[in-house]
Formats: sequence, structure tokens, C-alpha cells
Amino acid sequence: MTKPKIIFFGNGPLADYALGVLAEKCEIVFHARKKEDLEEVKKLTRDSSDKLYGILASYGVIIRPDILELFEPEGILNIHPSLLPQYRGPSPIETAIVNGDKKFGVSVMKLAKAMDAGDIYHQATFSEKEIFSSDELSLIDASDYKDTVYQKLSEAGARWITENLTHLPTATPQDDSKATFTKMLDKSLSPLNPAEKSAEQLLGEIRAFSGYPKSKYVFHDLECIIISAHIEDSAPSKNPLALQCHDGKYLVVDYLQPAGRKVMDAKSFLNGYCK
Repeated sequence: MTKPKIIFFGNGPLADYALGVLAEKCEIVFHARKKEDLEEVKKLTRDSSDKLYGILASYGVIIRPDILELFEPEGILNIHPSLLPQYRGPSPIETAIVNGDKKFGVSVMKLAKAMDAGDIYHQATFSEKEIFSSDELSLIDASDYKDTVYQKLSEAGARWITENLTHLPTATPQDDSKATFTKMLDKSLSPLNPAEKSAEQLLGEIRAFSGYPKSKYVFHDLECIIISAHIEDSAPSKNPLALQCHDGKYLVVDYLQPAGRKVMDAKSFLNGYCK
């Protein structure tokens, strides 16, 4: 059976996971990573005698209408990690984590000129327990937590595409009146503020901002990146790495990285800096 031929647009973890699944069942003719690659896309679609499908995941480049038209009538299929129209924009997974969502969604939509506003081909929802097999969710490393969400959603969207690309259902318009929007992440989000936020909120920030912009807190005049933490209802005895939060619970740091130093566990930090 002949594999569908794909031009893929994407960068970053969402794109990487999607591409891994797509490559199993489809032929990747070209991978567009930057704006300049769009000229090659035009050339390939013009010269090819075969049907070329467009798939996108976290491309980060505005695609002009003349490029969109090359892939009609299906359009470019965009894997977006939220239940659109919720969480349109650049940080849907991070926003969902910060908001304390226990369910995560993925949409496959037809790319449109307006940001994340295209008609929906497919949506799926996954509970936190479906994504993580461990019951010790609070102890999962922050980077592992976010990366696992990225992987689950991206692979689910890509897998649906491989199974339905040649016989897509009719796409359904979004209800723009229900749209919510996310923002670009920046370093102003890094400082943890236990005096004003709950322990659950801070744990969400640590998970959501791992990699960038990274959650930080100052211990003993040292600015530290918080790698992982967990929540306790009462104060751990004599633990300066336990932050009492606005809700009365404690965020207890497990791993951290002092500025200019390697990642270390809480015990090593206490032995080295808190004598």
C-alpha cells in the first residue's frame, strides 16, 4: 500500500513527537523548520505529480494564504495541544498545567489565517491518570511531567492523522465566543511567590516552566532553579527548603540548581549551603 506523502511543518518537542508517529505510516517529503523553507514548499507542491498533504505541529511561523491554498481542500492539518477554542496561542500545555487542569486535550484542525481558529477535524481528551501511570504524581520531575504531556498529546494527534488522512471527516467550525488565549512565556514568570499563591499553584508553575523560563527561588542569598518539589500539609521539621504557601500548605523542594552550579538534591544543598 502506498504511503501518503507529507510536507511537515514544525519545531520543538510537539513537532518531534508528532513526526516520529507520522514517519511510521507516511512518507515525509520535506520538513519545513523556518520561514525560508516555505519557498521550497511552493516548489515541491508545484512540481509533484503526487498528492501532498500538509501537517503542522508548533511551527512558530505565520503561513501565508498562498501557501495555505496549495493544500486545499483538506488544508494544512494542525496538531494543537488543547480542546480548541480553549487555550489558543503559543503556550496551551503550560497554561493548562499552571491552571491546575487534570484533563488535557488535543485538536486536529484545518489551519486558518486567524490564530488557531480553523475548523476542527478531531479532538480527544486525556485525564492526568491516563497520561501518567504513577500514583506519585507530586514526585515526578517537573521536566518529565511537561514532556510526558507533550508526548501524549502530540502522538495522539499524529496517530489520528495517520489513520484518517486519506478519508477525513467534515471539519466543524469553532465557537469563537468561547475562545480563550495563552501568552508567550517570559522570564517575569520565573520567581515563585509562596506568600500569594497556593502550594498547588507553585507546583504547577515548576512543572509548566521547566526548560523555560524556569521557576526560581532565593535560598541563603543564592538564586536557585527549582527542578522538582512536592506538597505537604504540615511543616517538615527543620527544613529550610519547605516554603509555607498562601493556603497554609508547604511546597517542599526536592531538587534544585544554585546559580552556576549543578543540579543537586535537597540534602546535598543543605549540607553545602545551610550549615
